[in-house]
Amino acid sequence: MGNEYNLALMIGAGLSVIAASLHIGIIIAGPVWYRLFGAGDRFVCAATAGRFFPAVATAVISLILFAWAAYALSGAGVIGRLPLLRPALSAITLVYLLRGVLGPFVLMGTGRSTMFIVISSVICLGYGLVHLLGLIQSWDELA
Repeated sequence: MGNEYNLALMIGAGLSVIAASLHIGIIIAGPVWYRLFGAGDRFVCAATAGRFFPAVATAVISLILFAWAAYALSGAGVIGRLPLLRPALSAITLVYLLRGVLGPFVLMGTGRSTMFIVISSVICLGYGLVHLLGLIQSWDELA
């Protein structure tokens, strides 16, 4: 990589950190935030009952998002090169884009509110487009 950092991937990393941090906040705040941020009824009920699964699942999502941020920072040239960088960034970008585009179709009827489905899908699509821009800009350097 050159001396310049890839701004789009740096922004993508920041967006993933924000999402990961929100997931940690949801664990801390509990059932009210699970509902506020669109978790399904089963998840909210399980969190209300004090079951561990919602917190564990949310923590796993948070860890994945932090890892995605690290890969974006690596692709941006901010931190050292992580293994399988180009395929990992391609997969991350694809997951964000697919969640953004297919989310409204896949999530309907799952107990989540329509508002959550639409807003989260638009957010994921935006995240995916930012990552896609960074991936295209740095494609050759990531080989």
